[in-house]
Amino acid sequence: MLRQFELVERVKSYDPTADEDGLNRAYVFAVKMHGSQKRESGDPYFSHPVEVAGILTEYKLDYATIVTALLHDTMEDTAASHEDIEKLFGSEVAFLVEGVTKLSKIQAQSEHNKQAENFRKLVLAMSEDIRVLLIKLADRLHNMRTLHFCKKEEKRLRIARETLDIYAPLAERLGMNKMKDELEDLAFQQLHPEAYQSIISRLNFLREKGGDLIERIVQQLEEDVREIGDDADVYGREKRPYSIWRKMQRQNISFEQICDIMAFRVVVPTVADCYHVLGIIHTKYPMIPGRYKDYISTPKSNGYQSLHTGVIGPVKQRIEVQIRTRDMHEVAELGVAAHWEYKQNMAPTVDGKKFRWMRELLDLLNDSSNSDEFLENTKISMYNDQIFCFTPKGDLFNLPKDATAIDFAYAVHSNVGDRCVGVKINGEIRPLRTILQNGDQVEILTSKTQTPSPEWERFVVTAKAKAAIRRFIRNQKRTQFTELGKSLIQNLYKENKVAFNDKEIEAVLTHFKKDSLDDLYVMMGEGIVLPSDVFYKIHPEKRSTLQRVVEIFKRKPNKINKSEKNNLIKGLVSGIALHYSRCCHPVPGDKIVGIVTTGKGVAIHKADCNMLKKYAHEPERWLDIEWNDNIDGVERLFPVRVRITVADKPNALATISTAVSKAGSNISHLFTTEKSTGFMELSMDVDIKNTAHLEEVIAALKALPVVVSLTKESN
Repeated sequence: MLRQFELVERVKSYDPTADEDGLNRAYVFAVKMHGSQKRESGDPYFSHPVEVAGILTEYKLDYATIVTALLHDTMEDTAASHEDIEKLFGSEVAFLVEGVTKLSKIQAQSEHNKQAENFRKLVLAMSEDIRVLLIKLADRLHNMRTLHFCKKEEKRLRIARETLDIYAPLAERLGMNKMKDELEDLAFQQLHPEAYQSIISRLNFLREKGGDLIERIVQQLEEDVREIGDDADVYGREKRPYSIWRKMQRQNISFEQICDIMAFRVVVPTVADCYHVLGIIHTKYPMIPGRYKDYISTPKSNGYQSLHTGVIGPVKQRIEVQIRTRDMHEVAELGVAAHWEYKQNMAPTVDGKKFRWMRELLDLLNDSSNSDEFLENTKISMYNDQIFCFTPKGDLFNLPKDATAIDFAYAVHSNVGDRCVGVKINGEIRPLRTILQNGDQVEILTSKTQTPSPEWERFVVTAKAKAAIRRFIRNQKRTQFTELGKSLIQNLYKENKVAFNDKEIEAVLTHFKKDSLDDLYVMMGEGIVLPSDVFYKIHPEKRSTLQRVVEIFKRKPNKINKSEKNNLIKGLVSGIALHYSRCCHPVPGDKIVGIVTTGKGVAIHKADCNMLKKYAHEPERWLDIEWNDNIDGVERLFPVRVRITVADKPNALATISTAVSKAGSNISHLFTTEKSTGFMELSMDVDIKNTAHLEEVIAALKALPVVVSLTKESN
């Protein structure tokens, strides 16, 4: 554990203006407040905040962040209050400590609450001040270093999984690769201990077998790049265990098949030197095709810059060489902390919203309907490899591997994605689902009348595109359910000869725990709240007289509204979600009714369907509807299931298929339900237009010599 003077010296070494007295007081305050508290390892509890502060000094963070690290558990675990900390250390430190404390309280509840909700709150907190995330990452790193002391295996695995899913990717997004690597390896060790030990053993074996192999390659590379001067540093290292394991999983290969276990880094003064060294390396050693990446001209989204190349290097080993300047190296190691500025009487810029990826996370938060969807979208956003594509004007966009033109459109702007109708890739018109390649020039074609298609969600890969499409579909469904719910309650008022009034319904919003009329209409449209419950609450005197008798076979035809002219069914709100019940297979010509079903819109049933019995005591769900015989230019096919007993003869199925086709129908589904000597029983779905067409198809099938019997399946 760092001693008090050692911690102060570390901070003063990179920030001479830091308040030494404040650091000393914070150290003493933490030790005093945590007192005799112990960690699971048996160490004094105050060793934890001290170690967290020590981790943050490696990233040269500002005075307020280090003090907050020392105090980050005092509000939660001791008698210290916000007022105490603000009085002793100032409002900035008190604000940060409170931010980290809120996250700790969330984390303490994570066994009972969803991980997704925890992460949503973490994103909101770190968007206010990125230092909250930096402290939380250091806190998680020290906890992972001591996780083996935790006695409960379930808890260890949960924390390790959360670290791998959330905290390591966030560290990578901040460019803090050193921290990311350690978090991944520590989590990997807990989640897959056998695989971890196997890789460690194999690395030890290679190290013993190769002796000073890395050192010899470093010496040779130093000689190779000497022509640019003596100001080049060469380092060698093995790949991290988790990195090796992930590559084995991703490429489905064994440890022995990984040829670039060793990686080497050349650090030089200038960008020109980077490309000069690259030329030297490629001149002296054969380049491995597909292994060259230029992250200097096209940096990663977290600011990472470097040249990567794979070659058959010294001693005929396949190696990876990374080439970068010293500034790039500092950014690669420290990430966002490398840009920290220390100016007299001026706090560093810490607003999380200034980071593009943070803004994207906040956009995802707004577009996602719930915490689970947000976490899913975020994982998609953080885990994919990148490609780079350009607009015709030369603007660069980085996208995940396998991204499509739709993903590119949403990367440009949400409005561009919503209105996308076509795409030109490298000057050629291509389908919207075309997978983009590195270096493609992409021109998005738009239309003001276009809206997102639900089909797009099947092939887009970026979180932003998925969230935007889901948001549109969600809003569209909400509009439909709002109109249906309002129509249902209006009909109920009309049947009871009561004048409809929005203000009456507003008066009962609190009773149904809704904030607005639209919210209540949506719940009625989805069938979650019954319109009768709302009506009874407003007009209890009508409860005894409220009845509804559905006389489908005696009713008069509905009048067609202009808005229903092109609807296949009369009596429904235009555009409402509907589906045809599989229990009775209603088709044009049948007498039908509509049933409002929870979350699915309206189910269309035949009027004599046995399933309607279960809705007998819920008349509010019933809709008076019928087929629209006057619809213009629309022909739809409906599946009807028939059961056929067929003589087991050659070409029997071909004969049946031909007869169905000649009758103007199609077999959409066919399976054998029973087979005996000489006969087989089939269930078959045939697509028909109306009841007359169905009778025609049935007659054609019954006329076949191979058909022994035929019945139409019903409920």
